[in-house]
Amino acid sequence: MTSTRPYLIRAIHEWILDNNLTPYILVNTKVAGLLLPGQYIDGDEITFNISSSATKDLYLGNEEVEFSARFRGTPTFVRVPTKAILAVYAKETGAGMAFQEEPSEQGVEEEDKEAVAAAPRKSPEPDAESSRPALRIVK
Repeated sequence: MTSTRPYLIRAIHEWILDNNLTPYILVNTKVAGLLLPGQYIDGDEITFNISSSATKDLYLGNEEVEFSARFRGTPTFVRVPTKAILAVYAKETGAGMAFQEEPSEQGVEEEDKEAVAAAPRKSPEPDAESSRPALRIVK
């Protein structure tokens, strides 16, 4: 099943813009596949203003968020996998949505196998010959 995160990111982004607020995203910098301005990363997280006045060519896709922005006057292309986005929120109010880390597909399959192995087994059904019929004729 596909992740709901990209759909929620787009919805919250649109809601923030509809209310004339400034959309920000909080990004986990430890996730693979990021293309970020490295000199501005301080710690495990970085925040980006993704409003139309701060970005150019903003793309909110299912797999990644991409845009161009200026950092101290230098145009920079930014690519963030959606799984790296920790929150989408309005700068002015803090209203928005935070996301939990999603389990990997492999982790989900392993959990399913463990659940099946741990499930109690039913005892075999008794033989039909040895048991009496459960139904009786009523006249």
